[in-house]
Amino acid sequence: MCRAVKMTMDEWRYDNQDLEHLSLIMALHDMGFTSLEVEVYMKLLLAGDSTKWERMKMLNEKRSQALDEIHLKERQLERMDYLRNEIRNNK
Repeated sequence: MCRAVKMTMDEWRYDNQDLEHLSLIMALHDMGFTSLEVEVYMKLLLAGDSTKWERMKMLNEKRSQALDEIHLKERQLERMDYLRNEIRNNK
């Protein structure tokens, strides 16, 4: 994904923009983006500001998915707590 990476004297050389891109790639993976989604996002980013709404849409969709997962886990915890409470009260 980093266009400006150079091989010099058997060492990889990265500039600040490369490091920023690598950091963003890692963050996107941490947020749950698939490798394909990361690739699409980075291509949009490299295409410039005209793609900011498409990138925002991707982030909004991923955020919505994360919230759905959180709400599912909350419901699961509530059910577990209910059953735990039932067990405690039936002693």
